[in-house]
Amino acid sequence: MNIVVLIKLVPDLVEELTIDSGGAGLDLTFARWIINEFDDHALEQGILLKERHGGTVTVVAPDLEGADDVLFTAAAKDADRLIKVKGDFTMANNHALARAFSAIIKDLQADLILTGVQAHNDLDGSAGPLLAECLQLPYVGYVSGVAVNDGKSTIRKEYPGGLLAEMEVALPTVLGIQAAEQPPRYVAVSKVRQAMKTSSIEELDASDLNPDGAAEIGRMFQPEAAAHAEMIEGSPEEVSAKLVGLFKELGVL
Repeated sequence: MNIVVLIKLVPDLVEELTIDSGGAGLDLTFARWIINEFDDHALEQGILLKERHGGTVTVVAPDLEGADDVLFTAAAKDADRLIKVKGDFTMANNHALARAFSAIIKDLQADLILTGVQAHNDLDGSAGPLLAECLQLPYVGYVSGVAVNDGKSTIRKEYPGGLLAEMEVALPTVLGIQAAEQPPRYVAVSKVRQAMKTSSIEELDASDLNPDGAAEIGRMFQPEAAAHAEMIEGSPEEVSAKLVGLFKELGVL
């Protein structure tokens, strides 16, 4: 089975992000790029399927700072093939990402394409369904379990309210992984360094970074504090009395 995992790199939210001078985007000049959390689960699910059913896992990532580390870490987790797509992806939206990656994935002739169900910078929709549209393949999102048998994939899909559904999808297909069947495995730094010596990253050029189809951003704003917490001081009896008074004012009591 030929499994392809699409990795999206996102700005690290631990770092302070600012709006650029144009006012319609983030200043990503010094941004630290990390693997999207859900894509890490997609990678883990791909490795689990390989261990269970055999086959190969190919990991595809855009050419952003930190991509090499992400790809070599995937190799340390037992990915077979590493591909870095060359192009200016700094401001690329998911429409452009899907078009660029679809051409490469077609050539890979994948049986199963896995990607994270969403990312924190998905301003124009999730990458998975957009990729499926470009490939003209079925898509199932919010997946938390995958089994493959006789050219078909049995999917466990989560719905709001704790509901689960099980459905069968013919391969090839695109799946948006919400959670792998086990947490993403940890690999030691020494193993990643070993992968750097024994694995190689293929570089392919992006054929199309066309962003058309996404909503146009007119202006971005930093969130403003609208109110502040009020600290109630005093003895327990005094605090209780003040709380009761506030609840009565709000109509709760």
